[in-house]
Amino acid sequence: MLRKLAITVMAAALLVAAPVAGSGKVEAAGKTQLLVSAAASLQDSLDKIEVTYEKLHPDVDLVFNYAASGTLQKQIEQGAPADIFFSAGDKQMNALVDAGLIGSHQELLKNQLVVVVPANSKAKLTTISQLTGSSYKKIAVGQPESVPAGQYAQQALTYRNIWDTLQSKLVFGKDVRAVLSYVETGNVDAGFVYKTDALTTKKVKIALTVSAQAHKAINYPLGIVKNTEHSAQATEFYNYLKTSAATSVFKSYGFSLY
Repeated sequence: MLRKLAITVMAAALLVAAPVAGSGKVEAAGKTQLLVSAAASLQDSLDKIEVTYEKLHPDVDLVFNYAASGTLQKQIEQGAPADIFFSAGDKQMNALVDAGLIGSHQELLKNQLVVVVPANSKAKLTTISQLTGSSYKKIAVGQPESVPAGQYAQQALTYRNIWDTLQSKLVFGKDVRAVLSYVETGNVDAGFVYKTDALTTKKVKIALTVSAQAHKAINYPLGIVKNTEHSAQATEFYNYLKTSAATSVFKSYGFSLY
């Protein structure tokens, strides 16, 4: 329990906090608590994997810290507890590898960038250049500084030479799930999220899949934090996430394998 509390205390001190989103379980005596810092877009699939894994490993208590990958990167850089880092972008993982903070790591998943609109929207979208039109007054994207989905959106809009044109319309979210929420509630007319996020709700529909040529590849690298206090358990979970049992769950949520 003290270690779980340490996440909140450390993150608040660093002013880059993301709420620890896990099962809410109280740590049982004799269990090893494994802290997994994971991109927000992985929440649904990892929550499902958690149930199966803890049945197979009753001595392990998985606790997930879901946030923007850039936020998680900063937390790890500044000493916040973590055993596993699962990023939605190569940039964040590479920065930690270069800093000597990540041990074993590899690419695991791929995703697609899509534009979503509210489910009841009648707007037609055949190219992202149409976002400059009057039908789209507010467009949500993740903060490019910390949210990989926001970085990919910026790259795609820049590729079409409309990033600067759209500045007055843009609404920035702290992570991709915040962007999805803005669209679900109708607070914006469109938003850039991952395909996997769009598939989690009936309140939005995919208006357009963004061309992969317009942005960098959307890869999800997985790594073990070097200063983990539970190297054996972290390695075991790291390896489990690469098994067919786990990857079949990821695929069921719309991810593809690297």
